[in-house]
Amino acid sequence: MITKIRPATENDFGAITDIYAHYVRNGTASFEIDPPDTAEMKQRWVNLTKKGFPYLVAEDNGKVAGYAYIGPYRERLAYRHTVEDSIYIDRHHLGKGMGKFLLSTVIEASQRLGFKQVIAVIGDSNNAASIRLHARCGFHDAGILKNVGHKFDRWLDVVLMQRAI
Repeated sequence: MITKIRPATENDFGAITDIYAHYVRNGTASFEIDPPDTAEMKQRWVNLTKKGFPYLVAEDNGKVAGYAYIGPYRERLAYRHTVEDSIYIDRHHLGKGMGKFLLSTVIEASQRLGFKQVIAVIGDSNNAASIRLHARCGFHDAGILKNVGHKFDRWLDVVLMQRAI
């Protein structure tokens, strides 16, 4: 059970790094081939939070069980009102509603910050759980980029979903 959602702190990055590494090594949600180390994950957090983007963790009994953040969709100024979300749940906490709670919270934070659109860039068109989660949170299909990633000896699509806020 989620005890709370809160901003990530530097102390969370051992758990965040472990959660992400599982998806890099075993799945196609991320197109990274080698998991980044804790220092790299912290630097990514610093780069986002110093620009004011929310980076949240979900706790279960005081332990990080998932995380979500938003960042710029693209760097060009015309995209400044559009953000991209990322969400990863510890594999031992899947199916408990944490993803929906965490994604909804980061969307609410995006709205408070004045953003108008959230884009989900979902690795692998077979990633039914992420597609379903985003649909439950009000995202609609925006397109599929066919065969743009290559991992585990196969070509992968990217599913684009979008939500106005």
